[in-house]
Parts: sequence; C-alpha cells; structure tokens
Amino acid sequence: MASLHVRNLDDELVQRLKIRAAGKGRSAEAEHREILRQALAEDNSMSWEELAAISRDLTRRKNHTPAEILIREDRDAR
Repeated sequence: MASLHVRNLDDELVQRLKIRAAGKGRSAEAEHREILRQALAEDNSMSWEELAAISRDLTRRKNHTPAEILIREDRDAR
C-alpha cells in the first residue's frame, strides 16, 4: 500500500480535519483517506460533446484562418 505525505498545510485546516474525524469516530488519517476516496470516486470526465461545446464557446468570436489557406501556405513554404 502506498503512502502520501502532505506538507505545508494550514494549521486551521488540520484542526478542522481532526474535528471532522473525531465527529465520525475516525482518526485524522482515516478521515483524510475517506475524503480523498470520495473526491476521486466522482466521475469528473466530460463527454466529447461537452468538450466540443466548451471549445466552440471559447472560439466563437475569434477570427480563424480557413484550413485551405493554411494548407496552401504550408505547401508553398516547402
């Protein structure tokens, strides 16, 4: 089993972790593992359609050079 060391945590954050863990009858380390397990168990991956929609939104009002011009410029440069 692997180990994970987390450095430079804010003292307040560590105290909140300990309080949360105590409220659930766990050690701070066990609570830390549970928080990571829950956070990483969620499927955060986006579908191709969602990614394409985001890409379209980001580039909607930008000027684009048509592909045929880029291809011609590349061929002419050879």
